[in-house]
Amino acid sequence: MKRGQWSEPVTFETQRHGQYRTIASAEEAAGVLIGQWPREDGKALRKACKACLDALEGLGDAETARRAFLRAADEAKVYTCDRDEMPTVRPGED
Repeated sequence: MKRGQWSEPVTFETQRHGQYRTIASAEEAAGVLIGQWPREDGKALRKACKACLDALEGLGDAETARRAFLRAADEAKVYTCDRDEMPTVRPGED
């Protein structure tokens, strides 16, 4: 398994309502947290960034980074779901 790869992906709603993205590694999470996150600051956000970078450098565990990403999502009120929980409503269907 590639360094930083998660055992289970995380699906979350992007800043665009109704659009979802699935990520499966600390590398992808770091990119989202640094460049596309709805909050610019927060304790969980800082910890998640550090955990993801640590996992990529081999200084931390990928699953720790995954849990930290989920805590940052909770802090920022970003909706996360399992793949089998994905909404089935298509754009234009309400």
